[in-house]
Amino acid sequence: MTRITGGCLCGSLRYEAEGEPQFAGICCCADCRKASGSGFIPFMGFASEALRFSGATAQFRSPCFRGGEALRNFCPACGGLVFGGEAGKDISHTIYAGSLDDPSLFRPSMAIFTRDKPDWLPLPPDLMVFETMPE
Repeated sequence: MTRITGGCLCGSLRYEAEGEPQFAGICCCADCRKASGSGFIPFMGFASEALRFSGATAQFRSPCFRGGEALRNFCPACGGLVFGGEAGKDISHTIYAGSLDDPSLFRPSMAIFTRDKPDWLPLPPDLMVFETMPE
């Protein structure tokens, strides 16, 4: 079984995931661009029971595309963005692939919110492309 590990810049906030991600892609929405300081956020989705987190988190909430709130978890010491969702409450989480210990484990299959993609950002070939959030 695949074991995926990662964490923040200073190493205080860590995670371990067991098994393959349910999905993986890049999000080009304005919120992800601003949160990352880049053109997108690479993400991998896991069921909550496949993940273990350790360390303190700080959280930022923002409105979601279809209503509700998006929750981003980052390290309160270094500010490194690590995962989405509320540990212990949500049934799934998105791990931000930039926090992986082994970045070769990230294999995106989709790009979402491409309507917001900057013109200077090339997309990898063979991705499923969605203007907003897929159904």
